[in-house]
Amino acid sequence: MNYGLAAISFVLLAIAIILKEFVEPEWFTQPLQLVLFGAAYLPVGGPVLWKAIKQIGKGEVFNEFFLMGIATIGAFFLGEYAEGVAVMLFYAVGELFQGAAVNKAKKSIESLLKVQAEAVAVVQPDKTVKVVHPSSVAVGSTIRVRPGEKVALDGELISQNATFNTAALTGESAPDRKYEGETVLAGMINLERVSSIKVTSRFEDSKLSKILEMVQEASTRKAKTQRLITRFAKVYAPIVVLLATALVVLPYFLVETYVFEEWLYRSLVFLVISCPCALMISIPLGYFGGIGAASRNGILFKGSNYLDQMRKVDTVVMDKTGTLTKGVFNVQKVVAEDFDKDLMLTLVSALESQSTHPVAKAVTSYCAGFRFESAVVKEVEEIAGLGMKGQVEEFGILAGNAKLLQKFDIPYDKTIEEIAETTVVIAINGKYVGYISIADEIKEDAKTAIDALRKIGIPKLVMLSGDKDRVVQKVSRELGLDLAIGELLPEGKINEVEKLKKNSGVLAFVGDGLNDAPVITLADIGIAMGGLGSDATIETADVVIQTDQPSKIATAITISKATHRIVWQNIGLAFGIKALVLLLGAMGIATMWEAVFADVGVTLLAILNAMRIQRMDFNQNGNSGSFSGSGRNSTPEAQKQKKEVFVP
Repeated sequence: MNYGLAAISFVLLAIAIILKEFVEPEWFTQPLQLVLFGAAYLPVGGPVLWKAIKQIGKGEVFNEFFLMGIATIGAFFLGEYAEGVAVMLFYAVGELFQGAAVNKAKKSIESLLKVQAEAVAVVQPDKTVKVVHPSSVAVGSTIRVRPGEKVALDGELISQNATFNTAALTGESAPDRKYEGETVLAGMINLERVSSIKVTSRFEDSKLSKILEMVQEASTRKAKTQRLITRFAKVYAPIVVLLATALVVLPYFLVETYVFEEWLYRSLVFLVISCPCALMISIPLGYFGGIGAASRNGILFKGSNYLDQMRKVDTVVMDKTGTLTKGVFNVQKVVAEDFDKDLMLTLVSALESQSTHPVAKAVTSYCAGFRFESAVVKEVEEIAGLGMKGQVEEFGILAGNAKLLQKFDIPYDKTIEEIAETTVVIAINGKYVGYISIADEIKEDAKTAIDALRKIGIPKLVMLSGDKDRVVQKVSRELGLDLAIGELLPEGKINEVEKLKKNSGVLAFVGDGLNDAPVITLADIGIAMGGLGSDATIETADVVIQTDQPSKIATAITISKATHRIVWQNIGLAFGIKALVLLLGAMGIATMWEAVFADVGVTLLAILNAMRIQRMDFNQNGNSGSFSGSGRNSTPEAQKQKKEVFVP
């Protein structure tokens, strides 16, 4: 259906009504009325009748197209031409409203597609540069990104350093400084100088591509309420036809002055009123609008079923590192005992450079000024859960937690175990020589996140972490959590989540690391920090928080509740008004015009109600209130886009 056909139908209907009301009936005869009203009917009624015929061909006889078809054809049979056309015309208008609402919701999703680069400059073996589409670039290739350009593929920064705008992925407009060897993701914008990046993922495997794929597939997964209404409609339509038939037949045996045309008209009114368009259109539109509103806020639901279930969450379990904390460790303190401090840092840096562990990266980054690149590092062994062992020149090095030194029976200062921060205890040539303390920072909005979850009524907030328990308890106290458990391996997290599920209604787990993927799968709702989280975690999650902000957990729950509220408002609105007008129609009080309002009017009201969620402002405290259309990015460009797309 398009605006042109609806406009033609409206003009012809208006002309026909004017001629019928103000022209002598001898001239505007009934056959001529039939022709003109029929011409008004075909542009809007033809597509509906064709859909009904196609559905009958598939064995699906009873649906809204069939109900409207027999009702409007019956109206023409009774000579109520204007009313028959009006039913179809208003239905067409309802479909146009629906299309506008769906397009409005889609824009928030489609805007994400614009962050993908369409071209990339690849450095050839002869040092020349060739511009190609990102999908043709192989892993291991070197790409060059000029200032102002988007990074097209995930990779590792080869240049010494570079600054990027990561708003498309994390929602943060503040520039992010990257250094050689650090990960750069597709969708980031290079801000300062020409940068070289070694490609580590194919175009279709980039984190951004996977997120976009998830969003595009989201609308195919239906919520329980949607599936219920679909099943209901299949039973409802045959019952309506049966009742309409009974309304024509039964009065013949019960009423003394039975007039067939009168009871047929009532039956047709009954059919028009009972058409389930409002339910069939507004309910999926409500969920689709919720998914769009969530996407606009940097939250990606992989289906309306997860959007619907999110409102029931009563227990939120969170990982610590990368979820509530930044996951970026920084050296806080260096202590050397009876050993040269600079030499200790040089040797530890050489050993830790052989590891990719976040703690090792923190140490090597801090010790960059002490490293000597020519150091010969051999016999390197990474001992799971303990630390590193190796030989640097003539020095045998152990660097890890206190348990590592215990394993090799090396005495150390026991007061180290009381330090709250993560500590790298160091032994050289079999002797304890000092330690390095490292700490992770709590995210800026972590406390806001916990307060927002409390405010919307989440009774149980839990943190599970593999970090030392002393650190975990400290973070827990600062944030005000109900329960925190540290020093957990992945299987330990699984065991704790299973225990919590026994005493919970719906449990959500939030994580970002590869080791969180099994727990995310186990949870009723798995939530991944998707901006910089692991691919495996994002793949297994039901919800992806693209901005990496824990405060978005409360926003996701609030959007879920708002969507559910709007959907059930529409259900109540449709059934309430239809039941009233059905009764009036059966009694002969309501005419076809009232039936048109009860059907198409209620549909339009339901669509307008469903569209409200697109204009709601979901702030960090998890409240929905004003209709300013807040977005997830704070750049002027994003703000401009928000106003154009979301505010009428």
